[in-house]
Amino acid sequence: MRFGPVRVAEAEGAVLAHSLAAGDLRLRKGRLLAAADVAALAAAGIAELTVARLDADDVAEDAAAARLAAALLPDPAAAGLTLTAPFTGRVNLVADGDGVLAVDRAAVDALNGGDPGISLATLPDRARVRAGQMVATVKIIPYAVPGPALAAACGLAGATPIRLHRFRPGRAALILTTTPGMKPSLLAKGTETMRTRLAALGQALAPPVTVPHDTAAVAAAIAAAPGDLVLILGASATSDAADTCPAALLAAGGRLVRFGMPVDPGNLLFLGEQGGRPVVGLPGSSRSPAPSGADWVLERLAAGLAVTGADIAAMGVGGLLKEIAARPQPRAGGEDQGGDAGRRMRGRDKLLEPVDGRPVLRAVAEAALASRTAPVVVVLPPDAPGRAETLAGLGVETVEAAGCAEGMAASLRAGLAAVDARADAVVVLLADMPEIGAADIDRLIAAFDPAEGREIVRAVSADGRPGHPVLIGRRFFEDLRGLAGDQGARSVLAAAADFVVEVPTAGDAALVDLDTPEDWAAWRAARR
Repeated sequence: MRFGPVRVAEAEGAVLAHSLAAGDLRLRKGRLLAAADVAALAAAGIAELTVARLDADDVAEDAAAARLAAALLPDPAAAGLTLTAPFTGRVNLVADGDGVLAVDRAAVDALNGGDPGISLATLPDRARVRAGQMVATVKIIPYAVPGPALAAACGLAGATPIRLHRFRPGRAALILTTTPGMKPSLLAKGTETMRTRLAALGQALAPPVTVPHDTAAVAAAIAAAPGDLVLILGASATSDAADTCPAALLAAGGRLVRFGMPVDPGNLLFLGEQGGRPVVGLPGSSRSPAPSGADWVLERLAAGLAVTGADIAAMGVGGLLKEIAARPQPRAGGEDQGGDAGRRMRGRDKLLEPVDGRPVLRAVAEAALASRTAPVVVVLPPDAPGRAETLAGLGVETVEAAGCAEGMAASLRAGLAAVDARADAVVVLLADMPEIGAADIDRLIAAFDPAEGREIVRAVSADGRPGHPVLIGRRFFEDLRGLAGDQGARSVLAAAADFVVEVPTAGDAALVDLDTPEDWAAWRAARR
């Protein structure tokens, strides 16, 4: 491939290297310049362009990405993955279900060690993933790569180096031990936390068994436990491989695989085997919904992956979970009904605050219905009857974000799942922004033009500060499905900055987000 400046008259058939604008003319980088483009550029007074021109043995970026992705996954369905159509030299690999991702690091390193224009990025090996989440991306970095280099990369792809191991339905037994004076609430909390944790992994929990914290009693419970997996949550922390619960495992005819793990929280976990099934001695941190080393072990077991002592020993790198903001403790309740939002409103539901005689949630839904969007999908947390009732009779579609405790990402995924697969774009509209009207939404839609590279349209204040709503084209739907936590689509917009266009709203309409009673009072006073 030859890259560099050329005179406009010589640019036909070349690939435009940088987006440009001249008057009404807008051309996006990556465009294959036709004769009409060259004429328009000359008419606009542009004399020189930077272009890429392919050589005879070059393979264009989309074709190269598609060929490499096919070499990586000759049978995507068998690997539990789906390949997206190539676009701008990229093919994404998307999980078909919930499970654990297995990545052959040596194969990926070998591929990335070849031609630097050919790349493969993946999630970490043994990462837990959700259905619809992007787990890897093939990217051809320049506009084309030499055919021999592509052939070499395809040869290095190996035998499916990326594979999803789906969570398998199973049944787990939970043994709870007690000591004199132990509060019953600890048993109940541990049981419910583990039930929730296991349900997310496709595992049903058998009725828990409670026994004294005694070697013989625990051994008998292990031997009699039903199911494919035995979990022990002790009243007292396991301090040694010879302590009560590991000793009980041996007394039940089992064997100890590993005591202790280099993950914090989770250090005091132990792993064993009895009767051909895994036995996991849970650390005390498992009573909390916060992630711990136990999650890493349980995820792999639920996906049918063997876990060895060496596997646990290798978990130390990345195992300081207490310090990782990307693995926050799940919040109880919905996004707006508890936690910080609930405390800020001091018990009031901000989405039911009145605006012009009706709740703000209804007002915003009515604005969406009056715009050119269709259908209008409203994402609600579970057990939010007040919110559902205020939408009665509007003709909106409501969906429940069962995982809304995770944050904004869960709501985005739930809403996207309800959108027609043929939709060209979605408008993400926050329900607590009373100054956004139908005209604002329609201005975003009018600015949307994928052919011109305007694939994300963001509302900004009159002085240019970014806010909401945001229109996002279908090419980024998979990126939205792969989001996690409470950061919304911020990372998607940052990564796709070249495709973002801003549309101003009146005053600060795109920024007005009322989170406290004082905010509401001040806003109402300003309106008066």
